[in-house]
Amino acid sequence: MTGTGAAPDGLDRTGSRQQADEAGLAPDRAAGTAVPPGSGWPDDPATMATPVAHGADEVTELARGSATMAELAARQSVCRACPRLVSWREQVAAHKRRSFQAERYWGRPVPGWGDERPRILIIGLAPAAHGGNRTGRIFTGDRSGDWLFGSLHRCGLAAQPTSVAAGDGQRLLGTRMAAAVRCAPPANRPSPQERDTCAPWLAAELAQIAGCVRVIVALGGFAWQASWPVLRTAGFALPRPRPPFRHGGEAGLTVGAAARPVLLLGCYHPSQQNTFTGRVTHGMLDDIFARARHAAFGDLTPGS
Repeated sequence: MTGTGAAPDGLDRTGSRQQADEAGLAPDRAAGTAVPPGSGWPDDPATMATPVAHGADEVTELARGSATMAELAARQSVCRACPRLVSWREQVAAHKRRSFQAERYWGRPVPGWGDERPRILIIGLAPAAHGGNRTGRIFTGDRSGDWLFGSLHRCGLAAQPTSVAAGDGQRLLGTRMAAAVRCAPPANRPSPQERDTCAPWLAAELAQIAGCVRVIVALGGFAWQASWPVLRTAGFALPRPRPPFRHGGEAGLTVGAAARPVLLLGCYHPSQQNTFTGRVTHGMLDDIFARARHAAFGDLTPGS
């Protein structure tokens, strides 16, 4: 995915800068390009001592070696395994969108967030360049997140109807969010190699919640397709043949020695392209998350 002006290490820095300028970003290198771990950012899971993955093998090693969800989130949040994604997320953090030029950007991978023992897991594609990459929390600070958290709140799965910044008091109730790729990618399109390099982070997250999760919601076709090999790696038994992605589509999984059932739900991504055109409505999202809540909790109250 490099062009004729690629640097020797394969990073098209000229192209990244040009993309940033064309996106209406304001350069601001004085504040740095990413938040240092342990520097006081709200809910930052990492410290300066958190080990950093610099390649696919190290991602696998550090993901598998994470004893707790907190340790796993910390290691996710400092990963530098994909050079193109590291370059882009930090380029965006330096060349801010003009409407956010007074803000500091997170500029790091965005870890999974929410309940550490969830009954519902929501899997998205990747953080938005000026959403999660700015705020440090998945689906936070962008229009897709406005739609998503509004629906989660109406369905009793989020404490507040909006999620605008880390430390804003928002809580997910019996629910957790993660992304198939943890760094904001150029044009919202991670490469297959970047998806596969990031997969062990999600596999480890799934393995840690395998004993409690009841429903997994895949937001969009990318998340649906990316979830299957990761679920298998995490110990879930999958149906054959693999059902295609569709909004409202369901697949029955099992996990553990007792073959406990887990429901996989497909949901259109609440992207601006989908919400502006009416392909996704508030009612469509509410139907998905009401179904997820009923399957995961029955008559119980999430978060109680």
